[in-house]
Amino acid sequence: MEKLLVPVTGNEIAPRFDLAVEVLILTWGLFPKPEEKTIVLPQASAEKLCHLILTEGITCLICGAIEEEYHQFLLWKKIDIIDNVAGPWKNALARHRKGALTPGDILFKRSVEGGHVYHP
Repeated sequence: MEKLLVPVTGNEIAPRFDLAVEVLILTWGLFPKPEEKTIVLPQASAEKLCHLILTEGITCLICGAIEEEYHQFLLWKKIDIIDNVAGPWKNALARHRKGALTPGDILFKRSVEGGHVYHP
């Protein structure tokens, strides 16, 4: 069973792990569609997020920027981490399920309108 945690802001991955107040937990069991659970924290706290990751039995973390101290702690606790990811969490999830998500991926769709780059 895989259990994934993504700190989110709306429909996107939160830009910073330590400032996220909402997380999405996705659990895959016997069915191809994951069970989704959203948790809203009373305040942003990297320590509380780390505690939540451990108590929920999370196996993988997909996040934006994360301080080295928390990154090393979670690695020590055997949590897979895909960090510095930006964009919609659904895009990250789809790439992760295909085994194609890597640290540093930028998942915003780009289009050029009138000579400007547009990020929806």
